Amino acid sequence: MPCCRKRLSAFFFWLWLLIASPGLQAADISARNPLLSVGDEGYVLSADFSVSLNARLEDAVARGVGLYFVVDFELSRSRWYWLDEQVASRSQSLLLSYHALTRQYRLSSGALHQSFASLDEALRILSRLRNWLVFEKSAVHAEQTYLAAVRMRLDLSQMPKTFQVNALANRDWNLASEWARWTFTPSESAQLGGAGTQVVPVAPPLPLPAAVSSGEEK
Repeated sequence: MPCCRKRLSAFFFWLWLLIASPGLQAADISARNPLLSVGDEGYVLSADFSVSLNARLEDAVARGVGLYFVVDFELSRSRWYWLDEQVASRSQSLLLSYHALTRQYRLSSGALHQSFASLDEALRILSRLRNWLVFEKSAVHAEQTYLAAVRMRLDLSQMPKTFQVNALANRDWNLASEWARWTFTPSESAQLGGAGTQVVPVAPPLPLPAAVSSGEEK
């Protein structure tokens, strides 16, 4: 019986989060300024995201529900005789959570995490993608033109199973940016920092956090 009560309480908790009155503002993600540049180990991606949560999502985080944000990157090459060639595909997941004991928000990527005093501070770091290694230099050829794309989305598949079905059907929980796409031409003369790399946005843009460090923030 105690076990049944716990499951029932958990069910009603998730149900309340789903059907509670919607927030006044809409949740949204948008992207801008995507940039590929040459690093020591390969090409790295930087971009800026605008991430805003509605009241329902903010309340869910404050009540202990972790939100998983995923950044997806794709690089392809057009072929007139066949389907486009996918050159590279990468994804990285970041968990936004709140710890009631410390009264701090946290961004986590694997074993790395960083804590923040407010939700706004956590979202500010979440919105800044810097120097994410997305493919090796050998994956591309100089002077050929490629199509790069990046987006950020809220991944409901990593949330509790009892929550996923109803959340997928609720617009307040469906949060994703449009793909930001731009042409990219590597150059043999490209230097560290991106000199010689041509980046031309061709659609309204979409980031990984700038610094998620290991250990508690002092």
